[in-house]
Amino acid sequence: MTNISVKLPGLNLKNPIMPASGTFGFGDVSAAKKFDLNELGAIVIKTTTPKAQVGNPQPQIAVLDNGLLNSIGLTNPGVDQVVSEKISELKKNYPTLPLIASVGGESEEDYIEVATKLANSNLVDALEINVSCPNVAQGGMTFGVHPELVESLTAKIKAAVNVPIYIKLTPNVTSTTEIARAAEAGGADGLSMINTVTGMRIDLKTRKPLLGNNIGGYSGSSIKPIALYQINQVRQATNLPIIGMGGIESAKDVVEFMLAGANAVEVGTAHFKDALACPHIARDLPAVLEELGVEDINDLVNQVEFN
Repeated sequence: MTNISVKLPGLNLKNPIMPASGTFGFGDVSAAKKFDLNELGAIVIKTTTPKAQVGNPQPQIAVLDNGLLNSIGLTNPGVDQVVSEKISELKKNYPTLPLIASVGGESEEDYIEVATKLANSNLVDALEINVSCPNVAQGGMTFGVHPELVESLTAKIKAAVNVPIYIKLTPNVTSTTEIARAAEAGGADGLSMINTVTGMRIDLKTRKPLLGNNIGGYSGSSIKPIALYQINQVRQATNLPIIGMGGIESAKDVVEFMLAGANAVEVGTAHFKDALACPHIARDLPAVLEELGVEDINDLVNQVEFN
């Protein structure tokens, strides 16, 4: 029988499939109520900040031919309510489902506050640190594009919490490997990548950007080659486990990501085409592996054979 279970720091996954942060809310969106969440390897909840945030101006989403452009922002009720209501309810309904909480903020202090409160709740199994947020104290520069900021932030969060931390890498940098090494130097337990690719589209009649925030994050199948390349580059630079994402829509995509170097995956934009993308992929995975003659999914990791 084909093994599709995966072990990562803090996470025993029955399969490597989980929804990307933001796509399933806090496990309370309509799609999450259409199947048993226990079919997932884990659930990643929406990014949480110290205080409530309302998100960016409308329109927040532009559906494109081969992807999605979004500037939804980090809409959430704030960490205290997330702990007392959102994840408490989620763990009550799914006590054995591994839960990864996504952490955001505008300063190192913000990140540490959110990470500490989430970890101390004893309700989360791991933290995903969304370093694609602007650092207000540094003039608004994004944390995740500067190795020294990533290393410092990682080290401070690691010292403050007792659960594994995964640093979510942005593709909008000159060298993803440099950022990955910085996260490793700071004590990260793992990485997740890639976040969305910054982009813009313009309405020809109004000459205005399609998004109310002008720019947004581009995601979907079109960014898969970028994700695969960057994951493979990072895999050569670090031994940290990688949760891969960026255009995954099928079980065959999962295999491709693992061959490139990912240990598990997150599925995001595919849910706009198929609300049940995650369970469908998880159900299809054993047959795809059997067809390929793979007995243990972990044997695929970083097994791409270059020409």
